[in-house]
Amino acid sequence: MPAWFPSSWHRALLRLAHRLRVAWWRWRRVPVPGCMVVARDAQGRVLLVRHSYHHSHAWMLPGGGLARGESPVATAARELAEETGCTLHDAVHFTDHLRDRGGWLNQIALVAGTALGSPRADGRELLEATFFPIEALPETTSPATREMIALWQDYARQQQQ
Repeated sequence: MPAWFPSSWHRALLRLAHRLRVAWWRWRRVPVPGCMVVARDAQGRVLLVRHSYHHSHAWMLPGGGLARGESPVATAARELAEETGCTLHDAVHFTDHLRDRGGWLNQIALVAGTALGSPRADGRELLEATFFPIEALPETTSPATREMIALWQDYARQQQQ
């Protein structure tokens, strides 16, 4: 959207578009490919975001849809840059995770890497973007986000053995 377009209208359109997408996905009954990124800073903190258009109370991992022909690592880097302005380095696609989202399935490629830069929320798609210590995530961190971070921690432990 152009910068002159009011943020409040942009957020309202995002909410409407999200509802329409979910209705379409439920009707199609085909898993929707997506990607989430466990992006850590130099201190090992994880980057979480709050969206403006759905579950705005909950902290989640950055991510989005896989573009046709795009690898999970490329998707993670693109989404992280678009959503937060950070650059993803040393990224690895460590697992896939199938989630039932209440009538539609989300096939999530999980990617982990280092985020470089200071995250910023655009006030349109994102309300907030910040790093948190893994051992002190906000109470409103979504259960799915906690589950995906735990999957990454298991993967990281296995890599150290």
